[in-house]
Amino acid sequence: MMFELLGVKYKTIIDIAYACIDEHAITALTGISGSGKTTILKMLNKMVSPTQGKILFRGKNLDDVDSTTHRRKVAMLSQNPAVFEGNIRHNLTIGLFFQQKPLPCDDFLNRLLKKVHLSQPLDGPTANLSGGEKQRLALARVLLLDAQVYLLDEPSSALDEETEHMMIEMITEHVKTHQKAW
Repeated sequence: MMFELLGVKYKTIIDIAYACIDEHAITALTGISGSGKTTILKMLNKMVSPTQGKILFRGKNLDDVDSTTHRRKVAMLSQNPAVFEGNIRHNLTIGLFFQQKPLPCDDFLNRLLKKVHLSQPLDGPTANLSGGEKQRLALARVLLLDAQVYLLDEPSSALDEETEHMMIEMITEHVKTHQKAW
């Protein structure tokens, strides 16, 4: 069991008696707008805490886990991903920089951009990117972190239908190939 939610409540938004998310699984949360999907992802990432109950990650209560350590294992891409000033390379590698991990070579970064269907030079500015390009850049940054779990909050919301299908297929293949959870 990767995640278990036991009697989890969050204000008046979430009320889950029990739920589990299996290891190496692709799991989708569905529901109407405002039903708490984003809140659940934020709880799984320790961005917010339940007002009642507990969440276990691989059997350990998240209350007993350091947030930074947890987020290095469980990476989250928000609905409106952050894009930082500067160039594409800086945006891709900023997470690795903060984690004090070695930065990959440009060839690897270019292959990653190709994987997310983003045709931009590494030295190119982020200021002129469209919403969909920003979303794909942020997705590439999250994939580069090589986390054990990816929490993706509407990762294709700013994409056209064709690109959305390509991205979902790419993410699914990445998760299966690298035995990650999504």
